[in-house]
Amino acid sequence: MNSTKVFAVLLLVAGVLMLAYGGFSYTKENTAVKVGPIELSVKEKETVNVPVWAGVGAIVVGGILLLVPKRT
Repeated sequence: MNSTKVFAVLLLVAGVLMLAYGGFSYTKENTAVKVGPIELSVKEKETVNVPVWAGVGAIVVGGILLLVPKRT
């Protein structure tokens, strides 16, 4: 399997995951106050939404890369 086919399969998998989950969240830690040896930190939960068109686009491009024959 050549690198184009591997990339196409990765795009397909990523596109399906984007459509299935619709986004992801992560926790960001910020330092709010630092006075001498005492430090107060705040954890904020951030959410990133992935647009539907990005998932569909990844699936379409991955499918095209799999179906188009390699030029020789």
